[in-house]
Amino acid sequence: MPTVFTKDGFRFFFYSNDHTPIHVHVRKGDGEAVFEVEGEVVLRESVGLKTKELGVAELLASENKELIIAKWHEYFD
Repeated sequence: MPTVFTKDGFRFFFYSNDHTPIHVHVRKGDGEAVFEVEGEVVLRESVGLKTKELGVAELLASENKELIIAKWHEYFD
């Protein structure tokens, strides 16, 4: 599971067998969410994260969208 970046207790990563559309997984504690990052950053699913944590995760994904996409292409292309 390649890590894209970590910040404030959140770990953004890909699974080694991930597929398009480009997306990133984020984990904090026992919770996990998935954000699609092509176009608008959109929450696709989440389990175990509080609403506030989801908001922070979405903001971090948005702020680092270009990095996420670049790392995706670096790893999967």
